[in-house]
This record gives sequence, C-alpha cells and structure tokens, in this order.
Amino acid sequence: MVEQEYYAPLAALGALILAALAEALHGRRVRRLAPLAFGPARQPFAWARAAPYLRAFSFAALTWGVMTLLFLEPRRYATGMAAERTDADFQHVLIVLDVSPSMRLVDAGVDGKQSRMTRARSLIESFFDRVPIEQSRISVVAVYNGAKPVVIDTKDFEVVRNIFGDLPMHFAFQAGKTKLFEGLEEAAKIAKPWNPRSTTLIVMSDGDTLPPTGMPRMPASVRSVLVVGVGDSRVGKFIDGRQSRQDIPTLKQMAARLGGTFHDGNQRHLSSSLIASAAGLEERDIFERLTLRDYALFAAAIGAAILGFLPLLLHFFGTRWRPGTRSGSRATAADAANARHERSLVGAR
Repeated sequence: MVEQEYYAPLAALGALILAALAEALHGRRVRRLAPLAFGPARQPFAWARAAPYLRAFSFAALTWGVMTLLFLEPRRYATGMAAERTDADFQHVLIVLDVSPSMRLVDAGVDGKQSRMTRARSLIESFFDRVPIEQSRISVVAVYNGAKPVVIDTKDFEVVRNIFGDLPMHFAFQAGKTKLFEGLEEAAKIAKPWNPRSTTLIVMSDGDTLPPTGMPRMPASVRSVLVVGVGDSRVGKFIDGRQSRQDIPTLKQMAARLGGTFHDGNQRHLSSSLIASAAGLEERDIFERLTLRDYALFAAAIGAAILGFLPLLLHFFGTRWRPGTRSGSRATAADAANARHERSLVGAR
C-alpha cells in the first residue's frame, strides 16, 4: 500500500500528466485556428507561449496543496488560551546545573556578596527575560557526585526558579567530587530523541574540579552550547580543606571542545547578542520558520490564482490582434471607402 505521506505528491504528479496531455491536445486545435485567435501573423505575444506550462504546473501545485492540507493534522485553537503547538514548534532549553556545596559559597556578583547559586539564578532569569518562554520547554539536570534529571520539558519557569533557589539538592548525592561530565552525558541522553537543532544547552558551574578528559559527544538535537561560569576567579573561598574559585581556563576549554561559547557571568549578565546566538533567534530566516502547512497554503493559493487570472491576461494581453469593428480615424476611413463602393454599385445599375 502507498504510504499516506505520498498521496499528495502522487496526486500532483497525476494532475500534471493529465494537464500536460490536455494542453497538448488543446495546442493542436489552437494551431489550426491560429488565424482566428492571433490574426494573420498567427503568433501570440512571447509570454503567452508559456501559458500551457503555467496551467499544467498550476494544476499540480493546487492539487498538491489541497491534498497536503487534507492529510495534515488540523490546528486547533482555544478561545482565550494560547494556540496548541506541536512538538516541532517548541525549542528546548537544557540546563546542566552544578549543585555542589561550592556553589553555595558567597563570592559572586558585582559586589561579591551573592552566593554562586544566587548569581546563577539571576543569570538564568535574565536569559528567559529575553527568550520567548512560551515557545520553550525547559529541562534541568543537577550535577554533583553524579547527575540526576530534576525536571524535563516543563513550561513553568517558576519550577526552574525554585530549583535555582535555596533548594539543597546536593543532599540528593553522596559527598564527593563534582563530576560535571556525567551531567553532560545525562543531558546528551535526554536531548537525543529531540528534533535536530532544537536545543540550547546551558552549563552553569564554577568549574571546580573539572576533569581534563572524557568529554561526552552531544547529539544532533543540540544547536548551541553556552558555558557560564560563576564565582570569583581571582580570590577563592576555602571549602573541604581546599580553595575553591571559578576555573575560567578549564571552563573555556570545555566550551571549545563542545563547540560552544564561554561567558564569565560572575559580574556581567549575558548580552542580548549572545542570547540570540545561543537560542537561535538570529539564524532562522522566514523560510526556515515555514512549515509544511504554510507551503501547502502557498502552493494552493498560487495555483488557484494563476488558473483564475490567466484567461483574463491572455484575453487582454495575449496578442495584438483585435478582431471586430475598428475605432478612430481608421474606422472612419473604412466607412468612407464602403460608402463609395456602395455608390458605385448604385450608379452601375
């Protein structure tokens, strides 16, 4: 059996073949009646020669558009509510968040009086202030001595804000070293089934105890990677018998190996250009935003418009030949000649 997705192309092909055969038959008749249609020269305007091809392709376009719309899932709209969206309409934001105890150290922000987690929260709030959150689904993976998905594909930013708040998620892990790469591996598993280039991966960490090897490979769904560092990179804080501070060189290396961008968010918020680049707000032109439904509507509208207006264009602008009564001085001269001819006939009698 023929798959449903092939119905529209096959119907369009059938319409094209039938229209081409009809145009060939019509062309034979027109050639016999060319003097009546185009005058003694038997020639239309040059553009009118394309009319048979325009009609055939217009029938095919109209057929494909209508058949495609017939088999597409209809869009449903609810009064007073946002229109329902398909999975393809949403963009994913996947956050890998370091929740180790070092993220609770207070040395972040412009004045150094914020905890690193609080600074991360203000950065992510700034990010979603400039990204259309109604078109996004947010997932968060917590990382400490291992990785755990906290929320997947939520549309409620308040849930994400609570995760970045005072939620002591490090108690969900055994004490140990931060294993940020395990968070990246978990993120890759979550993002793998999503649509290609539909995901922005954001890594937020102080870079503390980041291993130099073992970088996971991101799936095709990840469009861009943004690594954001928090915490003072010059003067650290002591925790667990060692000094902890933002490890900028290691975070930059990780961003480079992931093919992404590093941003030191300790004192500077994310720039609008950086957010637009990471979220893909600049890279998608109007043609990339069009769906199959839009192309089907365009094809049906263009095909119907050509079939509707082409006869009028051919009638008024298809040829110079204008059979019937002539107007102006040429008509007057012809009438005078006819009158003289009639008088000569009367005199001969």
